[in-house]
Amino acid sequence: MENALTQLIDYELYLFILVVVLGMLFGKLAGWLRLPDVALFLIAGMIFGQAFHWIAEPSSSLTNQFILVVGSTLILFDGGRNIRLSGLKHVWISVTLLSIPGVILTCGAVAAASHWFLGLPWLHALLLGAIISSTDPATLIPVFKQVRIRTKVRETVESESAFNDATGSILTFSLIAILLGTEHVSAASGAWQFVKTALGGLAVGAIIGYAGAFLTAHVKIGFLRDYATILMLAAALGSYLAGEHLGVSGFMATFTAGLIWGNSDVFKLHMEDKKQEMTHFSENVTVLMRMLIFILLGSQVNFPLLLKYLWPSLGIIFVFMFIARPLVVLLCTLPDRKAKWTWREIVFMFWVRETGVIPAALSGMVAGLGIAHADLIASVTFMAVLITILFQASTTAFVARKLGLEEDSGGGGAHGVPSAKPGSH
Repeated sequence: MENALTQLIDYELYLFILVVVLGMLFGKLAGWLRLPDVALFLIAGMIFGQAFHWIAEPSSSLTNQFILVVGSTLILFDGGRNIRLSGLKHVWISVTLLSIPGVILTCGAVAAASHWFLGLPWLHALLLGAIISSTDPATLIPVFKQVRIRTKVRETVESESAFNDATGSILTFSLIAILLGTEHVSAASGAWQFVKTALGGLAVGAIIGYAGAFLTAHVKIGFLRDYATILMLAAALGSYLAGEHLGVSGFMATFTAGLIWGNSDVFKLHMEDKKQEMTHFSENVTVLMRMLIFILLGSQVNFPLLLKYLWPSLGIIFVFMFIARPLVVLLCTLPDRKAKWTWREIVFMFWVRETGVIPAALSGMVAGLGIAHADLIASVTFMAVLITILFQASTTAFVARKLGLEEDSGGGGAHGVPSAKPGSH
């Protein structure tokens, strides 16, 4: 028994070290090629998992599921932390529409395409739509560090990507509950369950996020200031755990906790002296989580299934990128007269819809639960992640330049300060 435990520990350490080393090497290569790192992480997983068989971690394993949950939680928390509430006051209508009805519309379009092209049953087609319907802050934020986009557009796209991950997660877990038979949902009860789960997650996250910030930054009572970064990590994971135990969205809870933490100054809780320390910690942790999630995902790709359904999957992704996204952006931005969107800004948002960490994590969780058609859902998700990142993220700078939305890095004022954080201008 002791020998088996020692072997398990040795294997887990080997897997972690191998993934980290590969992540650093392929991340450096991504920088040289000027490609998003997650694309190279996927390729690393394919090479060292499928070709060399150095990585053989099944999607259903405890290790893989633990990485997916913890990684998704920390990335969502950081996504919320990077949003500035002050930057949302002019575009909140667009962000709200893109993040809730926009995700639902995308889910429906992908489901229809999946049912048509792959013959998936409607519930499984909707599950695939829910999984890939959200955009990805973990991909977009690094891209916008390299490409200086007009502030209003950047804040909208980054905020949408953070908010809609929570919406996509809630939809996904609601459909999983139906497929596993743990819930019987009608249209009315499903809508109520969605609202309850989302609002419950908001409340849990707000309470835990505020409590953590209060204990860190309050002038008289903030006795944990020396442990600000550690408490931030505990707030991120604790809000997810509390949400799940209370039957609401843990992902929405951790995102909201991050939003409160990142905007603590609004509540007169100032942490400027800890900002650099927390930012460095968060950036390193999210890079590590991206390495673990995407290298493991690449190692688990079912190539025979991928090749068998290649053309139908490409048809789904075509609908996803070139029909669903433009339609959603038009329907969600045109009613927002306050934002005063130009056509160039709207067209740019057509093209910026990278799929990434949360969809990859959700597809892995579905595979781990043994749901029917999970392998096919994971294969289409993998293709959506790879294609949107390679074709869209890598051409963001070119599209922004052609549309006249790239900002001069040398200027000053609200549009010239070199920052990649939402609202930090």
